[in-house]
Amino acid sequence: MDLDQARAFLAEHHRAVLHTYRRDGTPQLSPVAVTVDDRGRAIVSTRETSIKVTNVQRDQRVSLCVFTDAFFGPWIRVDGTAEILRLPAAMEPLVDYYRRVAGEHEDWDDYRRALAEERRVLLRVSLTQAGPDVAG
Repeated sequence: MDLDQARAFLAEHHRAVLHTYRRDGTPQLSPVAVTVDDRGRAIVSTRETSIKVTNVQRDQRVSLCVFTDAFFGPWIRVDGTAEILRLPAAMEPLVDYYRRVAGEHEDWDDYRRALAEERRVLLRVSLTQAGPDVAG
């Protein structure tokens, strides 16, 4: 699958499972909401204290299995390397992430307060591969 096709899928479909690597090399999987930013990176909001952030700090390799709201049907896998954007630098990119996934918030000041209280970070994944390339 072409990376631009994968980016188009991510822009429209936001349900995903994120794969990171535990210290022992085994997979750690987390359900997440994902979208794509203006630079073509997959983006995910999470808490700074989450295991996925700990894993990404140690090993930046990640994969996402992204599917439609219907679950059964079209899906894609993307692989890449993740970086962690922390507050305060992450504040406006997290607002942008919300808009892309859910639209406008009824109270942006309240949303920003919640981001700070929850110690939110933005994972930005530079995509290197996408699939599947074969249906069956």
